[in-house]
Amino acid sequence: MQSDGSYRALLTLPYVARLLLGMQIARIGQSMVSIAIVLFALTSYHSAALAGAATFFSVFPGLVVSPIAGALLDRHGRMRLVALDYLVSLGALALMGTLALTGLLPAWLLILIAAIQSLTNPLSATGVRSLFPLIIPSHLWERVNAIDSMGFVIATILGPPLAAGLVALWGGAVALIGIGVAFGVAAVVIAGSPEPASQVATPGPLLVEARQGLIYTWRNPTLRALGFSISILNLASGISNIVVPLIVLERLRLRETVVGLVFSVQGLAGMVSAVAFGRMNSSGRERTMLAAPMALWAVAVGILLLSSNLVEVILSMALIGVLQGPLDIALFTLRQRRTDPAWTGRAFAVSMSFNYLGFPIGSVLAGMIAARSIETALACSATACLAAAAVAIGMIPSKHDQPGVRL
Repeated sequence: MQSDGSYRALLTLPYVARLLLGMQIARIGQSMVSIAIVLFALTSYHSAALAGAATFFSVFPGLVVSPIAGALLDRHGRMRLVALDYLVSLGALALMGTLALTGLLPAWLLILIAAIQSLTNPLSATGVRSLFPLIIPSHLWERVNAIDSMGFVIATILGPPLAAGLVALWGGAVALIGIGVAFGVAAVVIAGSPEPASQVATPGPLLVEARQGLIYTWRNPTLRALGFSISILNLASGISNIVVPLIVLERLRLRETVVGLVFSVQGLAGMVSAVAFGRMNSSGRERTMLAAPMALWAVAVGILLLSSNLVEVILSMALIGVLQGPLDIALFTLRQRRTDPAWTGRAFAVSMSFNYLGFPIGSVLAGMIAARSIETALACSATACLAAAAVAIGMIPSKHDQPGVRL
């Protein structure tokens, strides 16, 4: 008899609803941070370059240490490490806000605190998601990945308007403190969640396991191809994270709250898309569900090149949101299908960081390029989308070729 593949069956599994709720609260906080730091830099320091640099250092150091984070997740309690990251975020954001309120936050210190905070980010970014293949039956993977994708878009709906509203009403310093509190709430929600039995393939020294995670991910043709294609696509995301606020604030002369509302349009469109595509069996269709949205993403970026008025900005963001649904579900499910369960912590940490590498690079490049020409930054973004689609088609294997694990 066919197993129940409904969303209700997923949410009735033990502790899954709690984990998803805690992850969602933190994800909203993360979406608020990305906008709040940009708006804080633009309104307090009046520097697009600093906005790009702060975004870069709030992400990149964590990507560098992600192999170590993955090894820790495979050998220690995942939920304890996820909670640790949430608490570090609480402390770092509260410190930023407090120093800013007292006039003691120069640009270099803002970047330093952001960089330190980022070091634990892979623990939460990977921790909960690496649990899914271990605690959820495979026939429910499309459902949990649809909810996971919806989590991103819900965060995009709620986070940017909340962050922009806090910055507009009380200033960036208070906004940062308020966002930190959200991470503290997330830590409380997930507290007490049980750990699945560890399936570490070959327990050993931490740095050796981290190195093994790097090698396993690189030797896995699918994870390697996803890393190149998604990272190239995320160059476009990083550019948009800087360019869209610049267009709204400086070219259209609108308030910070409009920045948040524009990003929320992307989230609303993405939520509808994720629910629709979450009902589809993605097996055998993953490359198409990845490459087609990547190519169409260039069209969405191209809309902004025509003439940047508010209607076109909203249309561009809505189209990007629609494209995120099939792309995210195909990405998450393909990675789960083609990763050995014993390597989920290490492989997911390395893979997700590899995938996200383009975002901080795109942000810092956008900060430098858009200060001179917004159009040039947008052209770079569209080119990255087309290149990502070509890489996805050319590199992702049609069938799974499991790499050896003797490292």
